Amino acid sequence: MRATATAMALILVVTACLPAGSEPGTGSSAARGPHLPEGVSLEEPDGGTDFFTGFENGLPSGPEYVPIGLWLGSVTSSEEALQERRLGLNLYVDLSVDSGLGFLGEGQYALTSWPDPAARGAVLGDEVDMWAGPGHGAWSGNFPGQGEVCAVPGTDCGYSVQDDLAANVPPHTMTYSNLGKGVTFWQTDAEAAGFVNGAHDVVSADNYWFTDPNICGAQEGGTMLAEPRDLTDAQCRLPANYGWTVDRVRSLVDPHGSKPVWAFVEVGQPWDLGTLDPPEVAQIRAAVWSSLVHGARGIVYFGHSFGGPCPSFHVLRDCGDDLAKGIAEINADVTDLAPVLNSPSLTGALTVEGAVDAVVKAHEGDLYVLATAASPAPGEVSFRLDCVRAPSGEDGGAQPVTEAAPVPEGAAVVGEGRTVPVDTGRFIDTFADGNAVHLYRFTGNDCGL
Repeated sequence: MRATATAMALILVVTACLPAGSEPGTGSSAARGPHLPEGVSLEEPDGGTDFFTGFENGLPSGPEYVPIGLWLGSVTSSEEALQERRLGLNLYVDLSVDSGLGFLGEGQYALTSWPDPAARGAVLGDEVDMWAGPGHGAWSGNFPGQGEVCAVPGTDCGYSVQDDLAANVPPHTMTYSNLGKGVTFWQTDAEAAGFVNGAHDVVSADNYWFTDPNICGAQEGGTMLAEPRDLTDAQCRLPANYGWTVDRVRSLVDPHGSKPVWAFVEVGQPWDLGTLDPPEVAQIRAAVWSSLVHGARGIVYFGHSFGGPCPSFHVLRDCGDDLAKGIAEINADVTDLAPVLNSPSLTGALTVEGAVDAVVKAHEGDLYVLATAASPAPGEVSFRLDCVRAPSGEDGGAQPVTEAAPVPEGAAVVGEGRTVPVDTGRFIDTFADGNAVHLYRFTGNDCGL
C-alpha cells in the first residue's frame, strides 16, 4: 500500500531540480561542468524538455510553455475564447461539438476527440479504466449509456478501447487520455499500469478531493494508507492529495519518466448532490502547486458545476469575478515560472524537516525551492539545501566568495515581498495551513549548474 501525503512531521528527503548551465563569474566550474554532492543526481522532466517537438502540429515545445487547460470547454465565438485567454488558459482539452477552433486566438490550442486539422492532438477517452475495466476483450464500440461496452458481456475491454481509439488517429499526432479511480484506487498496480502505459502520449487522472462525496472512503482515498480506512475530512480535503494523485500515476509510468503526466483540479462542483461547496481560490492554488511540485507537466481545470451555489457549464465565465480573478492570478504565476518548472530535477539535494512537500529548480543559475503544505497545519518547517553558494567549503563543494559571486543575504519568497534568512543552505519558514504555498528564489548556485 502507498503512504499518505499527510504524514506528519517527518524528516523527508525530497527532490530538487536544476538545469545544466554555467554559474556567472566562475568560469573554471563551468568548464568542468556540474559538480554534485554525493547522492545527488540530475533527472530530466517527464518526457524530456522538448517532448512536444516529436509530433506533427503539436503543442509548443520550449521552456516558456506549461499547458494550462480547460476540460471540455465550449467556444462558439472569439469573445468567449478571448475571455478565457485573459484568464491565462492556453489549452482546451476537448471541446463541445458546437465549438469552433477558428475562434481561438494567439497562444490558444485545443486537443479534440474528433478529427480537426486545427487540433494540436487527439483525446482518446475519459475514465476508460472505470467504465470498461482492465482487459483486452473486444470492444463493442459503445460508450457508457449506449449499450453493452464490451462485445462479450461480463468481460473487460478497457485496454482494447484505448487501442481502437488510437488506431483511428493519424500518425505522429499527440494523443491524450484521462483516467480515473480505477487507476488510482481500485485496480492492482499491474492492471493500472496497463492503462497508464496504454496507447497515448500524455496521461492524467482526475480525483476531486475537494468535492467528491465518496472519495474519503476506505475503498477510495483511504487506500493511500498502509492499512486502508476512512479518511477524516482533515486528511481527505487536503490540497496535498492532488500531488498524491500525480505521484500515483507517475509511479506507474514505464519506463519511469517516459511520458508527461498532467493534473486535474476542479474549480466548480462536479457532483449534482451539491453536498460540498466548490473549492475556494486558496485551495485551488495549493492543489495546482502541489501537483506541479509532484511532477505534473500540465494542469487541467474541470470547469463545470452540477451542484452547489452556481450550477453552470462555464464556471469560470459565470460564477463570479473573484473566482475568475483568482484563477487568472494562479495561471499567471505558473506561466511566469514556466522556464523554472520545465527545468531538469536534481534528486536528493533537499532535506525537509516538517510536513511539507518540496522540489528544487533552477533557472539561469538561480535556485528555486517550491514548497507546499502536506498536512492541515505544518507550522514551522526547516529546510537544508545543497548547492547554495556559501563562504566556506562546508556545503555542496562551496567555492570562495568573490566580488563577482557574492553570498546572497537570503532567499526571496516569490510574490510575497519578503526574504528568509539562509545560513549555509539552511532556512526556516512557517506554513500556516493546508493551503500554504511558498516559492523561494536563491541567487546563484555553488554546484556549477
